[in-house]
Amino acid sequence: MSTNSGDGIESVLNETRTFPPPAEFVEQANIKSEEEYQQMWQRAKDDPEGFWGEMAENLDWFQKYDKVMEGDMPDTKWFTGGKINVSYNCLDRHLDSWRKNKAAIIWEGEPGDTRVLRYQDLHREVCKFANVLKKLGVETGDRVTIYMPMVPELAIAMLACSRIGATHSIIFGGFSADAIADRNNDAEAKIVITADGSWRRGKELPLKKAVDDSLEKSSTVKKVVVVQRTGGDVEMVPDRDYWWHELMQDISADCEATELDSEHPLFILYTSGSTGKPKGVLHTTAGYLLGTQMTSKWVFDLKEDDTYWCTADIGWVTGHSYIIYGPLANGATTVMYEGAPNWPNEGRFWEIVEKYSVNIFYTAPTAIRAFIKWGDQWPNQYDLSSLRLLGTVGEPINPEAWMWYHKTIGQERCPIVDTWWQTETGAIMMSPLPGVTATKPGSCTFPLPGVVPDIVTKDGESLPKGSGGLLVMRQSWPSMLRTLYGDHERFLETYFSEIEGCYFAGDGARTDEDGYYWIMGRVDDVINVSGHRLSTMEVESALVSHPKVAEAAVVGFPHELKGEGICCFVSLTEGEGDDAMEKELIQHVRQQIGAIATPDKIQFSPTLPKTRSGKIMRRLLRDIAAGRETSGDTTTLEDASVLESLRKKDE
Repeated sequence: MSTNSGDGIESVLNETRTFPPPAEFVEQANIKSEEEYQQMWQRAKDDPEGFWGEMAENLDWFQKYDKVMEGDMPDTKWFTGGKINVSYNCLDRHLDSWRKNKAAIIWEGEPGDTRVLRYQDLHREVCKFANVLKKLGVETGDRVTIYMPMVPELAIAMLACSRIGATHSIIFGGFSADAIADRNNDAEAKIVITADGSWRRGKELPLKKAVDDSLEKSSTVKKVVVVQRTGGDVEMVPDRDYWWHELMQDISADCEATELDSEHPLFILYTSGSTGKPKGVLHTTAGYLLGTQMTSKWVFDLKEDDTYWCTADIGWVTGHSYIIYGPLANGATTVMYEGAPNWPNEGRFWEIVEKYSVNIFYTAPTAIRAFIKWGDQWPNQYDLSSLRLLGTVGEPINPEAWMWYHKTIGQERCPIVDTWWQTETGAIMMSPLPGVTATKPGSCTFPLPGVVPDIVTKDGESLPKGSGGLLVMRQSWPSMLRTLYGDHERFLETYFSEIEGCYFAGDGARTDEDGYYWIMGRVDDVINVSGHRLSTMEVESALVSHPKVAEAAVVGFPHELKGEGICCFVSLTEGEGDDAMEKELIQHVRQQIGAIATPDKIQFSPTLPKTRSGKIMRRLLRDIAAGRETSGDTTTLEDASVLESLRKKDE
């Protein structure tokens, strides 16, 4: 255990198990050896222009760039003077080969309806919808809001935007009308693309109604395109609202991809801020595309015959980068699923894996903990032998969930790539390379080529191995965000004001004696107990290692003696918690990580407050633990009633 105090974060988690890549996986891997990885990483660090210039040959350019990189972080520009198009790189360039008849998207709807779009089918639909957008007055540089269910038209819409150089702003299909209006107004969106509704656990969610309500407060939006998905009744406003299928009927399928500058804005994606105003993260064209293409190839070891499934929603950055842009740029087959993982039963994901012989499966630790809670009988009913690689994304995975994933889903033969990255980074930053890295449960292992991390004190001093501190990036990388839309000052303040000359991720991390990186959660999720700065993630990990705990969230609260106390919100695998269970869990945490991390309060709840992507909203739990009113942006909260029930229990 680290003994440093003050600026550092103490680590109380000790994980020693390692899992080398299986020999048969190494034989066929895209990157096969530690030497090859080290050589790539060192070259990208020492000669970023040479390295990324070479990597950029994997893209198709209309006009070669003049310079690989210009300027210092935070204002680095990549591939300046180059002309390129993302839609062309994801579609057109595959049509000159056998891939034109390869499945690009395999789609399954929640009710069980399916569609397969080959590369030439997807290209045709994208060209047609790009012409629809032009006909509706959308021009290069305009912003387009997309608020849709997980249907193929969502992928078609985003690729059509990128084809003509319209900047898309995708809003998760479940946000409120106010959240849509805020984002429309911030982006000054010209058009909204939506659907009548979407399916979620057998119920119809009325998306068009939310859009209608949002437009009462969105003055810049002039047109709305509506996909018919559920067949529910919707109000169509003349000269404003149009049915997708009617617009697509007689439109040309011939639409040349627009030649765009490398730094042309590709998309805005809003991420919650600690204030009420969401942050519009802006990504540009060439650097983002290159980042997602190369990381997809390196991390997922993509092969021509792979069927790859990322279970995220395209409304989040994981869906942008690793359902659509990264896989399609590689000519891969990507699976899209519309619905919930437990509809009509808890075996739905495993049924899809079996049905489509999925080879690569990429999901969130939150989902994995839900699978554990539902029981092994669900995955055990299905043939999962097609799987060759597993991945996790979204937050650090606790070691016990990692081990379950390894044994029950991977059957101890699939490497696990535990990926760390953010909306702001655009692409994966740290991850095992599945043919190279011996993995440790809970560690994102090492940085990818082009990623130069450091762990520092709040004064920017590098910390030794074993010490926890602030995770920063010391070097620019192609897929990093360029600004916060319309607010460059906030961009500089949010990401570059904490540590001079560095991008600060907002996460705490440590390295162990082998140099492996361990993410310790958000720095604002660190609690100071009697002068010891502890990572809440590690206390959560100890709780979840108890067989009766399904999920846990740990936050600090003001404590007279200790400065901060440890409050644990716990969801059990079955039954309700009582005093005896509370004592058992307190003792369990003491045994796992010592008296320093003894919980002061444990509050049991059937569910915890989460975003619609499944992330626990610890910020709201901190308010409850401290007895404060809820503050900040709550538009991403899936079920507000969870907060109310927790408040009542706390009283």
